[in-house]
Amino acid sequence: MNYSQLPISPYCAELPRKTLRMMINLVHTLHQLSENKAYQAQLYPSLPETAQHHPQHHAVMMGYDFHLTATGAKLIEVNTNAGGVWLASLAYHPNKATFSKRLAEKLLSSFLSDFALFCKKKAAIPNLLVIVDENPQNQFLYPEMRLFAQLFQNAGIDCQIADPTELNYQHDGLYLNGKRVEMIYNRHCDFYLETASMSVVRQAWLNAQVCLSPNPFVYGLLADKRRMILWSDAEQLSTLNLSAQTEAILAAMIPQTRALADLSSEQAWQTRKQWVFKPDNGYGSRGVYSGDKLTTSKLAQLTLENTLLQQRIPASITQITPELAFKTDFRLFVYRQQILAISARLYQGQVTNLRTENGGFAKVRVIN
Repeated sequence: MNYSQLPISPYCAELPRKTLRMMINLVHTLHQLSENKAYQAQLYPSLPETAQHHPQHHAVMMGYDFHLTATGAKLIEVNTNAGGVWLASLAYHPNKATFSKRLAEKLLSSFLSDFALFCKKKAAIPNLLVIVDENPQNQFLYPEMRLFAQLFQNAGIDCQIADPTELNYQHDGLYLNGKRVEMIYNRHCDFYLETASMSVVRQAWLNAQVCLSPNPFVYGLLADKRRMILWSDAEQLSTLNLSAQTEAILAAMIPQTRALADLSSEQAWQTRKQWVFKPDNGYGSRGVYSGDKLTTSKLAQLTLENTLLQQRIPASITQITPELAFKTDFRLFVYRQQILAISARLYQGQVTNLRTENGGFAKVRVIN
């Protein structure tokens, strides 16, 4: 593969150490919140069946995206099955065809830890791990999936990459080519397992017959964009008996988020410049509109029930030369409370993209 054609920036983004600590503190805070019984109980009635099933393990490859402001970092969104760690790694090691040794060890450890929790057996290793995505060979990040497969195979784990329609459900679980699937690394964007193609995965998941990671349970608690409505609502948070420190961290770092349905069309239009409009189940910046660029016709097309308004937090700027600048966001790749990798994404335009010349994933220089 010609790595020069990949969305990897030759430039570097600077991140103050104090701000990085803020970002890590928020990751820890949200993980702890997701394990809070009162928080779970408040959400359960609104979650689909698949997200009410507690698997007793966690979710690999979480992603936390931030913008920087004069007062520190602001969370933009949380992702399950966050892609791009390969590109992030290449930004640091442009001539390396595999994950760096340190990153490879952390990635493998996270998968094995999740599988051991599922099995309730230390040092358990899956006999067959399947990386699942829709038409995986046609996905932009298919090379990343192949790197993960190589990582697992080097550790003695049989790993295959498959479309969910290739899986077969039997009474004791999922099978691929006649071999029982013990773990799925889920790259599919049907987060709640609602599509027909994911129905066999849904069945095995609800019957606790496969370690599915990431999964609907964690998505429902952390990555469903509607959670940011609760996280930015001090009145609702006060019912959970959280610590003053937790409430302060959330108040400082979570942008105000509301449902479009809660505003009249006139209110939405009059206040549009203070919001970013995004679908509640979107990914990859699809369907996201900055309010200052929104037209009346586009606003009228947005679905009330499925559109969120998030306080507009302009991206910070990485100034390369007086003539060249990039908007910048930062991503932490995470397992539970462990930071696996840190990356920036440099871009120009309304929303984060991987199409800007000399933009893309960039290495981060932590500064004092």
